[in-house]
Amino acid sequence: MSFISSISQPLHRSRLVSGIVAVAFFMQMLDSTIITTSLPAMASAFSTDVVSLNIGFTAYLLAMAVFIPPAGWLADRFGARSVFLSAIALFTISSVACGVVSSLGEFTAARLVQGTSAALMTPVGRQLVLRNAPKAELVHAIATITWPALIAPVLGPLIGAWITTNIGWQWNFFINVPLGLAGVLLVAAFVPREPAERARPFDFKGFFLTSGALASILAGLELSSSPNGSGVAAALVIAGGMLAVFAVRHLNRNRAGLLDLSVLKIPTFALATLSSGTAGRLAINATPFLLPLLFQVGLGFSAVETGTLVLAYFLGNLLMKSVTTPLLRRFGFRRLLVVNGIIASASLAAFAAVGHETPRILLLALLLAAGLSRSMQFTSLNTISFADVTTDQRSAATTISAMLQQLSQLLGVAVAAAVIRFSAGARNLAEGEHAGLADIRVAFVVIAVIGLVSALRFLALPSDAGAEVSGHRALG
Repeated sequence: MSFISSISQPLHRSRLVSGIVAVAFFMQMLDSTIITTSLPAMASAFSTDVVSLNIGFTAYLLAMAVFIPPAGWLADRFGARSVFLSAIALFTISSVACGVVSSLGEFTAARLVQGTSAALMTPVGRQLVLRNAPKAELVHAIATITWPALIAPVLGPLIGAWITTNIGWQWNFFINVPLGLAGVLLVAAFVPREPAERARPFDFKGFFLTSGALASILAGLELSSSPNGSGVAAALVIAGGMLAVFAVRHLNRNRAGLLDLSVLKIPTFALATLSSGTAGRLAINATPFLLPLLFQVGLGFSAVETGTLVLAYFLGNLLMKSVTTPLLRRFGFRRLLVVNGIIASASLAAFAAVGHETPRILLLALLLAAGLSRSMQFTSLNTISFADVTTDQRSAATTISAMLQQLSQLLGVAVAAAVIRFSAGARNLAEGEHAGLADIRVAFVVIAVIGLVSALRFLALPSDAGAEVSGHRALG
């Protein structure tokens, strides 16, 4: 049997589609983290300062916020494969533009296009995976497309620093060219072409309300990380919350609305995506932000030493991927989300006790355990979210999930940064003194408590929740 004919079988096709989507996700998520270490070099090239350069990153964020909500409608109208292929191509072209521009204005325009294509890539890619993966294969499929979110935040700064130092900051964008070309060719060759599902009218009111709400809230959370932007940040979050209320009211009243909110009535989706899921992802996303602060600001380690330690955390993320499916089959979603969530929270709390006297072998073991538990929790959350979603609901489910995951990414950083600032303020620091180890330790404890509450909330799941996906019920 030839390779081409073998991949036509459902199992082979499912795994191939998942792998192709994972490549695209890795390109997008790596781009979001790889350039953090090259900001001074980029600012110098554009004859500006690092603070002003932030407009390029804000533009990317806002473009994503605006175009995530209509992603599901576009996939239904034009076909998920066509939209995904176009998004990869547009992301690749805009990446080249980011590397060849010569001014801040041009860079900002290129980042707007990048953010738009990234907004379409994430929910539509998940939709392709859900469409091609049988229920029994869903754990493996979700685990495959989850690893970029676990690995890119860890590898990105390390790769970016090396590229900026040895080749030039432009290559942090040019690296997307081979990845993008590979993604386009693989999608064109192996992802099956399927007709558009339905052509309902575009809901402009729903688009403006949902996109406005998401953009306002995300911009507010982004500004909240700056000590001087708290007033504007609070106003944006409040405005976004009000728009979100109007958006929900409109979508509930409009059967042909931009998003089908009936998916939130599915208990597993609502719990793993909206409430406990957001809290759990908040804790997961805060960790890559807090670890470098702990090592460099709190303990005074060098960048190289910090990078070496973080690699142990990265290794834990990788090692867990191979055992996720058998563990879910043995224990089921509820037990794993609760027990593993407690372990993940305990590992976060343990970082609050790390100091200069901590043996290096113990620190490496803690980083490995944190990486293992983080990977398991993230994959389990993402899989149970879609375990009971029907074919008609997958468009709305992937879009809503992408919106809330984008929210949780910024929430993790915003909450951790707010706790550090609050702790430093409560200690009445002397003039010129900045937040230090004690404040970072407080942040680890607070984030750990949030993760623990999220884990315990999954006790509300039935013991056989997602059994068709995990296979747990078949074992008794």
